[in-house]
Amino acid sequence: MLPSAEEFSARVDAIRARIATACQQAGRDPATVELMAVTKTHPPEAALLAAGKGLRSVGENRVQEGASKRALCAAAVPGLRWELIGHLQSNKSRLAAENFDRLQSVDSVKLVRHLARAAAESNRVLAVLLQINAGHDPAKFGAETTDAPALLEAALAEPALRVDGLMTIAPLGATPEETAELARRTFDALRTIRDDLAARFGRPLPELSMGMTGDLEPAVAAGSTIVRVGTALFGAR
Repeated sequence: MLPSAEEFSARVDAIRARIATACQQAGRDPATVELMAVTKTHPPEAALLAAGKGLRSVGENRVQEGASKRALCAAAVPGLRWELIGHLQSNKSRLAAENFDRLQSVDSVKLVRHLARAAAESNRVLAVLLQINAGHDPAKFGAETTDAPALLEAALAEPALRVDGLMTIAPLGATPEETAELARRTFDALRTIRDDLAARFGRPLPELSMGMTGDLEPAVAAGSTIVRVGTALFGAR
C-alpha cells in the first residue's frame, strides 16, 4: 500500500535531510545530488507521488513494467524522467531504448551495440550509464572493473549513445558493520574508476549513480550524484 501524499512528502523531506547532512560532512552542495524515486514493483501512482513532490526521475527494474507505467502516467506527468536501473537483456534493447530516457545498467559491449542500433533506428541519442561491479560481488550484475575501459570505448564509439557516467550497487555483508565497510570501499572504487576513465579518454563522466536507502551516506561521501531510494519512500515491497 502506498503512503498518502502527506506521508510521502514527509519521507522525501527526511531523505533530503539525510542527503544534506551527508553533503555538509563531505563539503558538497546538496544540489549536486539527485534523489531518484525507485518505483519498481509499485503501482503507477507511485510515479505520480514522486512527480507531485518535485522529484525529476523514477527508476524501474523491468523493461515491460516500466514501459506500461510510463504509458499510463504520460499525460499526468509529461516531464518526469524514466530510467531503467535493473539488469537489461539484449533481446529487450529495442523496447528499452524506445521507452526510457536513460538506461543505468549497460554492462556489456554486446548490449552497447544492440542499444546503439535500436536508438539509431528510432532517430534518437540514448543516454546511458555503464554499470560496473565495483564491489566484485558475484551476486551483482555489472562489468568487471578490468573491462570498464573497453566498455566505455565501445559506448563512446556509438553516435546514438551518450555516456553520462557510471553506476554500481554495493555488496551486502554478514553484519551491518561489514555492509557499511563494503559500501564505502565500493563507492570509493567507482569514483576512482570514473576519474581514471575520464582522464584516459578525455571525456567527462559527470554522473555517479550509487547509494540506496541503507547506504546513501557513504555514497554521497564518495561523490554520488544520484541516490536511488525506494524502501524509505514507498515502504517495503
